Parts: sequence; structure tokens; C-alpha cells
Amino acid sequence: MTAEGATAREWGRSFGLYLHVPFCDVRCGYCDFNTYTSDELGEGATRAQYADSALREIDLAARTTGPREVDTVFVGGGTPTQLASAELVRMLRGIDRAWGLAPDAEVTTEANPDSVTPASLAELREGGFTRISFGMQSAAPHVLAMLDRTHDPANVPRAVRWAREAGFEQVSLDLIYGTPTESIQDWRRSVEEALSMEPDHVSAYALIVEDGTAFARKVRRGEVTMPDDDETADKYLLADDLFEQAGLGWYELSNWARDDDARCRHNLGYWYSGDWWGIGPGAHSHLDGERWWNIKHPAAYAQRLASGGSPRADGETLDEDIRALEDVMLRIRLREGIETRALAGDPAPMIAEGLLTAQDDRVVLTREGRLLADHVVRRLT
Repeated sequence: MTAEGATAREWGRSFGLYLHVPFCDVRCGYCDFNTYTSDELGEGATRAQYADSALREIDLAARTTGPREVDTVFVGGGTPTQLASAELVRMLRGIDRAWGLAPDAEVTTEANPDSVTPASLAELREGGFTRISFGMQSAAPHVLAMLDRTHDPANVPRAVRWAREAGFEQVSLDLIYGTPTESIQDWRRSVEEALSMEPDHVSAYALIVEDGTAFARKVRRGEVTMPDDDETADKYLLADDLFEQAGLGWYELSNWARDDDARCRHNLGYWYSGDWWGIGPGAHSHLDGERWWNIKHPAAYAQRLASGGSPRADGETLDEDIRALEDVMLRIRLREGIETRALAGDPAPMIAEGLLTAQDDRVVLTREGRLLADHVVRRLT
């Protein structure tokens, strides 16, 4: 199934695999993902042993789902490229062996631009990876330092070039805006440098202060001050302008693509409530209206699987009301919008206010509406 022309119903029938790699060299202060540095993990959860544990869960998952063809694979983290390319390829081959990859499967890995080489990228591409997403975040060294990002921004163009030379079909860049100390000029420079690499896809997310993180503690103590909402909105609009001028169109609130085929098909599966299985510690899954998640610590995850058990921690069954609510929350974020009949709230006032536009039997966020998407969702539900 290609991205171009796919309907919401087709995305809802998709089956994706998310593979979580929980390792990082340094834990970034703003990050609340389930990640660990090597000195935080004990026996059974080392990088060298990780693929064996993941392959055990892959086999368990395939027995549970029965025959399914895998449309997309997304390897995230953490920093997946903390593992050797051969290990990432070994896990991908395990997925293919367990279910079978669709002939046009999209296979993505995230990567730190400092943790790849021409040889490692060539091995990933030859092993079946089609798409790579580099964590650029910013071109400004002082902004990267505020985020505890350790990569050299000068290495990003080199990594992109190597990925192109290795034959990756799509290259994506991740950016973060709204970091304390980041000026509008810093952000413009980051966007322009990203665009100079001619990516197929860009994700740009506003920095969120997550409870329990080191960054949140700094904010609470008054050591750093977050920018106000107007400044954050200005940065979003600037990025949207620059992306559009470069030929990248928005297709989701925080994502822009060169064309429909460059959209991240794996994430579209999430936004259209498709089925996916999350492999790895803390990974979440969704299958036929049931959602569950794995135990978080890699050592406990590995021990469960080594003893023949399931790594599942807990789960929930989604009733019709919850599924309808989540459909609105997710699909209103998309360029295609959502059918009016799926809404509990009346969209007419927000159409009059310029937050939504009517397109046949659907409503779609306007540019101003994108800035107030959470407000729109509350009124539509």
C-alpha cells in the first residue's frame, strides 16, 4: 500500500511493527522516553544481548496475531544506531521471517548523526531499511547544549550525504523549536540548514516540559524560562513558510513531506488507528481495539522472555466512545481532516472563526487552527 491515494479505511487495516531500542549514550534532560545509558542496566539487558530478547518477543507476537503481512516497521528509541547495524538487520529479518514484509514495506530507523558511518548505513540499506530519520534538533550549538544533545551539528549534512550514497529511498530530519535561549534567528538558521540538505521529510516539534524530567526540574527551580506561546507560534509559522517555499507540504501538524509518497506511512497507521505491535521494553501495542504495553525496564523485559513468559505489563479494551474520541483527536491533526459525521461538537462556529474549513463532508484545520489544535479538539468532542 503506497501513501498516495490511500484512504482512511486502508490505513485502518494496516499492520505495523514498532521496535524500541532503549539505549542512549546520554539521557537528554527533556526526554521522558523509556531510555537508559549503559551504566544503568545490568546483566541480561546489554546491547549485545538485546536483539535476542526482541526476537523472542517477535516470535511470541507472531504466534498471537496469526498470519499478517507487515506494511511498516519503525525502529525508534533511544538511539537505535547504538546497536550494530548487523543487529538491527537481524531483528528486521526476524520480523520478515515471523510475518512477512509487504513487497513495498516502509522500514525506518531513527539515527543519531554521530553514530553512523558509510559502512553502517550501507549495511542497513542492504539489509532492507528504506527510510532513515536523523535527530538534528537544531543547528545552534548553544541550543543543542540546552537540550543535552551531544552530536556535532556539522555531522548532520555528512550523515545525510552518506545515507543518500547508501541508497536510502527517503531521508527525514527531526527538529525541535521553543528551547530556552533559542532566538527566532537561531530557529530560522536551523530550518534553513535542514532544508539545504534537501530532505524528503521533516518533523518539527515544540519542546514540551514533561513532568519528571531533569528539564522540568530546572524550569520549576527557575533556572530556565520557557518562551511564551506567541514566540512559539511565530516559530511554527516561520517553519511552515520556509518548508512550503522549499516544496515540503504539511500533512500532519508537526510533519511536512516532499510529496504524498514521502509521508511517514508508519505514523499514518497510528493516526488512522491501524494495528501495530510494539516490540521492546515499555513499547505500546494496538490490535483490534485492544491496547497494551510492556514492562519498562530492559532487564525485567529480558528475564520475562528468557523464561518463556510475556513482557506485557497491562492493557485496556477501547470501547466505542473512547475510539470515537481518539479518532477525532488524531485525525483532526491531518491535512485530510475528519468527516463531519464523526464529530460530537458543532464545527460551524469554528468555521466562522477561521479555525476550520469545510471541504465536502469533512472539516480541516486552517493555518490558524493548527496553532490552536488542542482548543479545537476540546470543542469538537
